[in-house]
This record gives sequence, C-alpha cells and structure tokens, in this order.
Amino acid sequence: MSRRKKTNRNRIDGWLVLDKPVGLSSNDALTRLKRLLHPQKVGHAGTLDPLASGCLPIAFGEATKTVSFAMDGRKVYRFTVRWGVATETDDTEGAVCETSDMRPTAEEILAVLPEFTGTISQVPPVYSAIKVDGARAYDLARDGAEVELAARDITVHRLDLVECPDADHAVFEAECGKGTYVRALARDLGHRLGSCGHVTALRRLLVGPFGEDDMIPLETLEDLGQCAPGEGLDEDHASLILPVATALDDIPALAVSRQDAARLRRGQGVLLRGRDAPLFKGLVSVTSLGELVAIGEVERGELLPKRVFNLAAEDPAAASLERT
Repeated sequence: MSRRKKTNRNRIDGWLVLDKPVGLSSNDALTRLKRLLHPQKVGHAGTLDPLASGCLPIAFGEATKTVSFAMDGRKVYRFTVRWGVATETDDTEGAVCETSDMRPTAEEILAVLPEFTGTISQVPPVYSAIKVDGARAYDLARDGAEVELAARDITVHRLDLVECPDADHAVFEAECGKGTYVRALARDLGHRLGSCGHVTALRRLLVGPFGEDDMIPLETLEDLGQCAPGEGLDEDHASLILPVATALDDIPALAVSRQDAARLRRGQGVLLRGRDAPLFKGLVSVTSLGELVAIGEVERGELLPKRVFNLAAEDPAAASLERT
C-alpha cells in the first residue's frame, strides 16, 4: 500500500493584491512571491510592464479559476506623458524616433479628451505581446522586422487631465476596459495635438474589484519573511489573503442548499423552483452556508455549474478567509 506523498508546497486559496514596484516584471514579482509563500498553484491577473507600478492581483489555488473575471473588469491607470518626443516603444525604454517643438496647453488637451473616451479604435504598440503569425510582436520588432498591427475597438470610460506640472509633461488618469494600451493613448494624444509623446511614468490603481486599499508592497511581504513549505501560511501572511469570491463581486450571487451544492460539485445541474428562484439568466456566483461552491449559469430555470470550487477548510489561509 503506497503512502500519499507529502507536498512541499502550501495550500493557499485566495487573492493577494501586490503593489508591484517599478523595475520588476510581473513574472519576476510572481517568482519572488513563490519563494516567500511556496504556493501549490499561483498566477496573476493582468501583466504590468517593468516600468509600471501598482495593482497586480495574484491568484492562489482555487482563485486561479476566477482570473478571467478580474482581468475582464475595469482598470484605472495614472500616467505621465512627455510631449515633443516619441519613442519606438511609446515609453522610456525605446529609442527616440520622432521629435516636435509643439507643446500643447492644458486647454488644448482638455478640448480633445472627449475624442478619446467611449468606444474608440486603437492600434496597439508595435512593442506589445500581441501575436503575429505565432510570434510576439515585440520579438519581431526587436529583430528588425516590419510589424503592422490591426486597429481594434477599445473602451475608455474616463480620461481626465490631472495636472500639467510643466510645458513638457501632463499627468492623466484613465479608466478603461480590457485590451486598452495606455502607451498607445499617449502616442495618439500627442499626434492629435500636433506634437508627439510617450509615457514616462505609469501606475495601475485598480483592476476589477481590487484597488489601492487592497495593495500590499512587496517589501512588506519580504519583511514578514518566508513561510515554511508544506506547513501552511502563518497568521500574518494569511491575514493578507482576500477571499476567492472577491473577483466575482460584479456578478449576481445565488445561495443554494447543501444538497444542491453537492450536486453542483458533481457537475450536475440544479432546478430552481419556488418564489425565491431568480428571474434572470446568465452567470452567478453560487454559495452554500457562506462558502463559495461554483460559478454557474442560469438557463431556463436550471442552474448549470461552469466552474466548481474545492476550498480546503482545514487550510490556514482558508480559515482566515472565513473570518474575513
């Protein structure tokens, strides 16, 4: 009779919202978290460039099943544009490719901002992760290939001018949907204003339900030290983990009985009857006795499981989530 092999990784289910520092890629930040927490399963919701800082939601364990909901949510960025200089990458990493003596005034900037809100067409930066014939656009561009990317529709819910600290710079705040490139906004704003421009500073303030109040600096985590692998999170680390369901705040919640929860976990549908049955259709976050059970879809009076969760109550992090 074989014995079950003891894992040397910690079972963690939930979200940690990292305040990513400048100079670190999203994957590098993830690697450092792995060394600190030794999670069994982990991923992040939305890449940030090394030159960007701010909100990088990290999904552990069962929370990885909800990453798409976080990534599909709205994002808020604060960024600084330098006028009169364009670069190949539309940020400070690239070589200068265009210059202009034109410097727009605050009044001129405010006048064109309505053109950059709502559903607009945007050509992504050549130095982006978009695939062209199976290769990343930035790899092709670095190899000297001519890269042409098709325009795509994006949604900018809000674009505000925060300040103009001097004639060469302007600070903006943008609230936008999935697929928006802030670097492309800066590039297109510059050209629309008869100048050119690139991003010199970028900070992400919000991703879906995760905002500034949730962010934990990497230094704080490193000061807490490493967790022993295979022994679970200690109380200090566990207190930083947000519930798996946090990413599902934007979809309706539906409570079911323990019997129905058991059916859903087996992949079976549940008929919704009685006056408490929902009158809508579509995706729902399903709970039973306060515990997240599944992401389901209501269709023709039946609840069908799409994603089923298996949260470990005995895990220290899961216990912390119950107390949150």
